[in-house]
Amino acid sequence: MNVLIVEDEKGLANEIAAFLKAENLLCDMAYSGSEASEKIAINLYDFVLLDLGLPDYNGLDLIREARKNNSEASFIIITARGAVEDKVKGLNLGADDYLAKPFALIELLSRINAVARRKFNVINQVIQLGNFIMQTQSRKLLYEGREVELTKKEYDLLLYLVLNQNKVLTRLQLYEHIWGNILDDQYDSNFIDVHIKNLRKKLNAFAATPWLETVRGVGYRVSADQ
Repeated sequence: MNVLIVEDEKGLANEIAAFLKAENLLCDMAYSGSEASEKIAINLYDFVLLDLGLPDYNGLDLIREARKNNSEASFIIITARGAVEDKVKGLNLGADDYLAKPFALIELLSRINAVARRKFNVINQVIQLGNFIMQTQSRKLLYEGREVELTKKEYDLLLYLVLNQNKVLTRLQLYEHIWGNILDDQYDSNFIDVHIKNLRKKLNAFAATPWLETVRGVGYRVSADQ
């Protein structure tokens, strides 16, 4: 998943980013509200970790902007302890959770995972795909007890499709959410097609995967109806 960290304390922002990257999340950083506003307008994010106490911007305005430009992003507000009014305003604007400073990084990760489970309606850490089972905690894909050897990116690609089950995801969406933000002139849609082809080959060595669908001219979908 692709995360934007909006925090003017560079040391803290870098610490959060290093921790989340070690947990297989992509991280982009903005050290000011204006920088965050620009990134939110251009890029797609699954999560925005937002410090409301920005020197140049009202953090609540960023939530309003995101609801227009990046409507699927989930927000976790980071606030100074005791700023109850801002917490309430942020939650009323659609923020998903808040965390008071100082906080433990493991608690932040726990909050992100909890929001993700609600967002994608994942009740437990095991997802069934026909006779395939995805174990999200151990990041393993099993077929009748045998592990399917996937690369990190292949697993991430399949998981993101599964979390957005029945929704068509474009090649550009998949690229940004799995590989990070890109410039348009760097984007090659064939890159995703090659990875899907390799993923299908590995899965089909175990069983047919009619649930992994190509939507011609658009992108890909994991269908729950297959």
